[in-house]
Amino acid sequence: MNDVVKVLKDCPLFAGFPEEAISEAASHARLRRFQRDEAVYEKGEPQVWLCVIASGMVRIHSVNAEGREAMLIVLDQGAWVGDAVFAPGADRVYGATAHTKAEIVELPGDYFRDLMARYPQSYPVVLDCISRRLWSAMTLIEEDALRGTLARIGRRLLFLCDMQRGGGAAGHGPVTIALTREHIANMMGMTRQGVHKTLKRFADEGLVELGYGCITVTDEAALAAFLATAPD
Repeated sequence: MNDVVKVLKDCPLFAGFPEEAISEAASHARLRRFQRDEAVYEKGEPQVWLCVIASGMVRIHSVNAEGREAMLIVLDQGAWVGDAVFAPGADRVYGATAHTKAEIVELPGDYFRDLMARYPQSYPVVLDCISRRLWSAMTLIEEDALRGTLARIGRRLLFLCDMQRGGGAAGHGPVTIALTREHIANMMGMTRQGVHKTLKRFADEGLVELGYGCITVTDEAALAAFLATAPD
């Protein structure tokens, strides 16, 4: 149970709850383990559980009529999935699959809503977390509609860094994103060659480092400043 308490404490969604509320929530939670590429839940399933990633990574995705998966985002340890749990009766809009081996703490959605009602001081933090996700999603839509390749890929990297940090303040240290060029291309509807060309430019500028199966953003502020001034 102590491990579950720590997982919930490390999740930004629970930052507004007092210690006793988190301990109570841990007693209502369950811990599940998933192998790589194992489904956590499918699109269209009833929204029953709020899921917090205890370890590993989870990808959120959709599948078209031909069965081709479109990756939307990959979330890391400390993040939560299952936002529609805030809309009782709604089905899951997207599917979730373990991107790596993963452990997930699941909390019943109706219980979590009841916990919020009993600890109303949690509302500002929860609403801020949801608002940040909505703002990020709207920003990505704007970037895809109005920006060129350089800005789109650069800002998507910054978004992934933000997701990996759980939406907290940006740090000055490097952030490693466990995604390949193919993953980024699939996520953004681009070709691998186009993504690689842009990432290579970022690497030449010292803004990212390209590793095996991962991309490291060396300094988020430097990347943001470069995007603000560089022509696309």
